[in-house]
Amino acid sequence: MNEDGPLELARILLIEDDSGDVAFTLDEFREHRLRNEVTVIGNGLDAIDFLEHRGAHVDAPTPDIVLLDVNLPGVDGRVVLDRILGNPRLADLTVVVLTSSPLEEQMLRDFGVPSEHFFRKPVDFAQLAKLIHGIDRYYLVIDRLTGR
Repeated sequence: MNEDGPLELARILLIEDDSGDVAFTLDEFREHRLRNEVTVIGNGLDAIDFLEHRGAHVDAPTPDIVLLDVNLPGVDGRVVLDRILGNPRLADLTVVVLTSSPLEEQMLRDFGVPSEHFFRKPVDFAQLAKLIHGIDRYYLVIDRLTGR
């Protein structure tokens, strides 16, 4: 518990178009028995619709944590990040930008993304858990019981 009341179970939105990276990330979550809700979206336009509650995603829950691939088809991750940063309703989102190269990391630094908020792909669960546990409002639930 924090001073504002009980912690909330963080809802995670994974925005990633590479099916191998999605499978790896979800396998990591399963391996660590993560019980948080994870939604996967494969392109930037659908991600924006999800975050802004438009079209087919009008009733979508607002995530607490976004894992955002920089390179997406159509509308890329930089545009999605810009939309998130420009929307006051999404100001409390924790965005983790997923990169695949040092060049992308430099671009993120230039964009003003704190270095602790971008990770090299594939997602390292321990690194992600450390970042999320550093945020007072949310937590990850790892099911310690065998067989769950």
